[in-house]
Amino acid sequence: MSESYLEIERHRAAIARTDISRPVRLAIESAIINQDTTFFDYGCGYGGDIQRVASLGYTSAGWDPYYYPDEAIAPADVVNLGYVINVIEDPQERRQSLLKAWELTRQVLIVSAQVLINAPSKTQLAYSDGIITSRNTFQKYYEQAELKTYIDEVLNVDAVPVALGVYFVFRDEAEKESYKAIRFFSRTYTPRVRIPSKRFEDYQELLAPLMEFFTQRGRLPLKGELANEPELLSEFGNFRRAFAVVLQATDEAEWDAIAYRRSLDIQVYLALTHFDRRPSWQKLPPQMRYDIKAFFGSYEEACTVADQKLFSLGNPKIVQTACEKSKIGKHTRGALYVHITALSALDPLLRIYEGCASRTIGRVDGATLIKFCTDKPQICYLFYPEFDTDPHPFLKASIIIDFNTLYISHRDYQNRDNPPILHRKETFVTTNYPLYEEFAKLTQQEQQLGLLQNKSEIGTRAGWEKCLAAHSVEIRGHQIYQIRKD
Repeated sequence: MSESYLEIERHRAAIARTDISRPVRLAIESAIINQDTTFFDYGCGYGGDIQRVASLGYTSAGWDPYYYPDEAIAPADVVNLGYVINVIEDPQERRQSLLKAWELTRQVLIVSAQVLINAPSKTQLAYSDGIITSRNTFQKYYEQAELKTYIDEVLNVDAVPVALGVYFVFRDEAEKESYKAIRFFSRTYTPRVRIPSKRFEDYQELLAPLMEFFTQRGRLPLKGELANEPELLSEFGNFRRAFAVVLQATDEAEWDAIAYRRSLDIQVYLALTHFDRRPSWQKLPPQMRYDIKAFFGSYEEACTVADQKLFSLGNPKIVQTACEKSKIGKHTRGALYVHITALSALDPLLRIYEGCASRTIGRVDGATLIKFCTDKPQICYLFYPEFDTDPHPFLKASIIIDFNTLYISHRDYQNRDNPPILHRKETFVTTNYPLYEEFAKLTQQEQQLGLLQNKSEIGTRAGWEKCLAAHSVEIRGHQIYQIRKD
């Protein structure tokens, strides 16, 4: 059949969702969509995202050429072009849709498309630069990097990868850099009050915003950065004196550790800007400029320190040594495995190394563990959705990124009869992980019963079940129960 006679039924590509779409959810989680923004879904399909964004109390509207053709097309702060460009078979019309969505955007454009990792088999009917599906719709499957190149070239922008097949395009350069930097901020907690101090107790409420600020930025605020600045300065004269009262009641070493972590966060962020167009000093958000000045003295010095770490990763032995020395994670002969929540606590070299892989993907949504391979230039993201609830969760899927090619490959274990499973879950997380104690207690009991001795046999679900049966035990929740033999 020639291409000119095919009648593509584009509207049939619309997806009826029961929940908010992933690209829009990521924008809400990043506070890009919030109480102060307007949201417009350009090519909204059945309109599910419009309704769900509105139900959260945000201003929301949309338009679709088939389902909502009479709705007004209006500019908005945040515009969503969700899985639209991959269903348009005409390359010129596809381009125009992207340009129109950008024209409507005041702050951030969300662009998402199907990426090759989720593509079906290539037995489909080829059409234009994509395929015709069994539902008589068109699909163009992009490579992740190819999608960025396409957005960048059509709009003359630098799109930010957020997740597989999802990009944010910012109007404001400083906002873009702020968003990118936040991704590398470690989670920190305000140090607890340890030493009773009457003076601190008297001013605790007044000092709380100052403590919160230092916890977030790792430094004291500058003029205009703190909401209750007038009251604080009228009482103490300057921020340093106010913070001295905080130090009377808390451990100074904990605040120093926060400042050190923040300086490392900035190094990781700056190291990875080397691959893009590194922003000029003026294009950085003001708070980031103040951070850099406080920790490094100058932008030039900060970039030099970051680049030294980045360039050192060209030597595979550096990565191998950093993995071997890591006090966090589970060590095997060819890899270091860490829980995704422990990433920010790792050596900055490993954080930069992981960032070199994920910079093309953004966030690997739903990943549980990161596997740093020490015997080949590869990072794997492993998906164990039942990690917290299942004492020995099985592997559902993995995403592998090859450093030499930045090629992304995907393996699905969902339907395997005998998938790999996890043991000793506490070894993947840090000691402050909420379920650490529960995991560790189970491992201790399993060791005492001799369940973990034959490593080669218990690595799969069938092997583990055989082991439990041989020891006449079963595990429910994170408790071991003896099975009575009648």
